[in-house]
Order: sequence, then structure tokens, then C-alpha cells
Amino acid sequence: MTSSAPDSRNDGGYLLDNARPEAGTRFDALSELFDPTTFRHIESLGIAPGWQCWEVGAGGPSVVTWLADRVGPTGRVVATDIDTSWASRAAGGAIEVLRHDVGRDEPPGSGFDFVHARLVLVHVADRERALHAMIGALRPGGWLLLEDADPASQPLICLDEYGPEQALANRLRAGFRSLLAARGVDLAYGRKLPRLLREAGLTEVTADAYFPITSAACDVLEAATIRHVRDGLVAAGLATDEEINRHLANVTSGRLDLATSPMISAWGRRP
Repeated sequence: MTSSAPDSRNDGGYLLDNARPEAGTRFDALSELFDPTTFRHIESLGIAPGWQCWEVGAGGPSVVTWLADRVGPTGRVVATDIDTSWASRAAGGAIEVLRHDVGRDEPPGSGFDFVHARLVLVHVADRERALHAMIGALRPGGWLLLEDADPASQPLICLDEYGPEQALANRLRAGFRSLLAARGVDLAYGRKLPRLLREAGLTEVTADAYFPITSAACDVLEAATIRHVRDGLVAAGLATDEEINRHLANVTSGRLDLATSPMISAWGRRP
């Protein structure tokens, strides 16, 4: 398959856009944290050679390349994103990379055996339209797997706030959540996924959650995220440069037991 040309344009409403240099570091950390969970779920759905797959909001290449390995040369993986700068590195063979906005554009095809989006819909303005577009792109009997965070259910990045370093980390995390909410992010979206899949008519709906705490990948993700949104935090009066520098030094020291928001995975089948 051929790829669309890499496109560095980003959605002005998306706080964590792919065009920033920190994006690659974030993708690597997210892959280390969440790929095993994602791959376990996809394996349980019976992925096999020849499957037609759509990876929505692909971001980095890790899930895309894993899917292509599973579906083989007789299968197809369509990877879409509003900015394909990173996913385009995986293009070729069974993988087709397209610039696409799941909240606005028509699906890039139909009859998919499997559609997946991870940490995507929480950021999409028209989440309902995006959800129904993904379901409509499935063949009868095809599977949809949605995975999204639920920061509202666990707002702290340091669960054990026993000192000033942890208190600062939690205050900056509250500031980050404020920036997300100002961009229209639904901080309680993850918990809604099972209900939304059932209401959309999917069958065999199941869900679980994964909640990483204290790992090197959590540290890497936090440092990259804070660098990514630093200007926004300062401009909004949510933190000072000195506080951000101090927090980044605390993260580098390895003394903080950092958590991520729980990632809720929900999957169901089109009748």
C-alpha cells in the first residue's frame, strides 16, 4: 500500500499535537506503558491473517506495525491521523497511512474486521460522530476496541502525596487537566465507553482498565508532557517557569512515584 505524504499540519484544538518534538518521546513512553494491554485485547478478539484493520489516530507506529505483522500480506492496515508525521514511518506493505480527522471526515473505507482507537476520542470534539463512523466502517461481526483515559476518576499523578515534591507534581497535573478541559476534553470519558458501545448497538461488550504506577516510562511520559505544555501552563498562570524546572528536576531524580490516568479498554461486536 502507498502512504499519503507526511503532513505537519495539526489541529489547533488539540493540546498534545504531533508536530512538537516531544511527541515522539510521548509515543515511545505510551507504547511501553500500554502496548502490552492493547495487544492482549486484540489477540483475544482473534486477529488473523487477512484481516482488514483501521487504526484511528495512530500517532506513533507501534500498534500499526504490530497489526500489520498479525494480518500478514493478505491483510490490510489503514492508519489515520490528523497529522501523519510519525505514523507515516510505518507505511508500506500492508500499511496505508492517510491524513484523516475521525470527527469530521468520512471513514477511509468500510467492511473492516477490526477498528481501534487508543487515547483518541477523549480529544475529539464530535466524539459521538466519530464513534458512529467507526462502527459504520465495520463489517457485520467486526470488532471495535476503544481505549481512553479517565483522568477524572484518578486526578493525582503522585498517589502518595507525602512531601512538597509530590504536592508540586499534583498541582502541575491539575493545571494540565485544566488545559485539557479548556480544549473540550471530556476528562470522564473513559468510564462511559461500555455504555456508549451498548447504546450504539454493539454486542458482547466487555471492558477492563489498566492503571500504571511507578515506572521509568511514567517518568519519561511526564517529563515529555510537561515540556510539551509548558508554555500553556505559564501563559494560563497555572505554574511558573521556576516551578516547572523544579518539577522536571524532581522527575529526573527518580524520587517521585508517578502514575498515569487509568486507561479503560472497551470492546464490542457489530451485529
